[in-house]
Amino acid sequence: MNKSVGDILTAMVTSFHRDGSVNFEGTAALASFLVENGSDGLVVSGTTGESPTLTDNEKIDLIRVVCDAVAGRATVIAGTGSNDTAHSVELTHRASEKGIDAILAVTPYYNKPPKAGIIAHFEALAEAAQGKPVIIYNIPGRCVTNIEPETLAELNRIDNIVAVKQANPDLEEARRLTEICDMGIYAGNDDMVFPLLEMGGWGGICVASHIVGPQMKQMVELHRAGRVDEARAIDDSLKPLYEVLFLTSNPIMIKAALNMMGHKVGDVRLPLVPATDEEKVELRRVLESLELLQQHA
Repeated sequence: MNKSVGDILTAMVTSFHRDGSVNFEGTAALASFLVENGSDGLVVSGTTGESPTLTDNEKIDLIRVVCDAVAGRATVIAGTGSNDTAHSVELTHRASEKGIDAILAVTPYYNKPPKAGIIAHFEALAEAAQGKPVIIYNIPGRCVTNIEPETLAELNRIDNIVAVKQANPDLEEARRLTEICDMGIYAGNDDMVFPLLEMGGWGGICVASHIVGPQMKQMVELHRAGRVDEARAIDDSLKPLYEVLFLTSNPIMIKAALNMMGHKVGDVRLPLVPATDEEKVELRRVLESLELLQQHA
């Protein structure tokens, strides 16, 4: 059964004030903008939201603020993962009380758990989610550990573990997963959305959708309608944007892009640093080529 929480889910940035404190009003405004511009759902306190440098209380307050701003117009998915199962369970409990629609939990990083540990970790989170859908976030580039398709298929037997955000660029792993179970697959990298649609993927948990949400949503809808060539043309037109947004560590470039477009989301928290002048020049060139700056000039 398809338990999708939307086609295009934006892993939204967290707005900060000049002093580095969370700008809740700015985050709420961005959430409304995203819902009105192609996002079926929002991921709060994910990697793009700078979850490693948010306190638990900041995360819970952000979830509450975004749920209020969205007011049922889109799904809200809470990032509650960490490399400490007990911590993740507590955060999942707290988030689940705030009206979220699902949780997104990353593979435990740094401590490199074996397969049995990965399974036990996500079993605990699935129970803590109190029946809400759980999306596993497989991103070996950040976590070192890759969750193999066979392990994901085993986890998919748990009723509320419904999907994986697959940020492993090895498309053969995704293909293998589709052959051994019916787990939902969300693209974890923007350039993987179209290839995964070809495999029956549910859509993407995206970064570029902050600024090209309508185009990405249209790409999914065209593909689902069988107009594959038109969908591919949209994907091809957005590839320069996908690339420039990852010139350096995410979310440095998407925050720079949003600020250029007038959204005033602030800088990143250390140890991340703002985009360099050279990176901003290249970013501006791509945004102008896609006519994304004209309306905000």
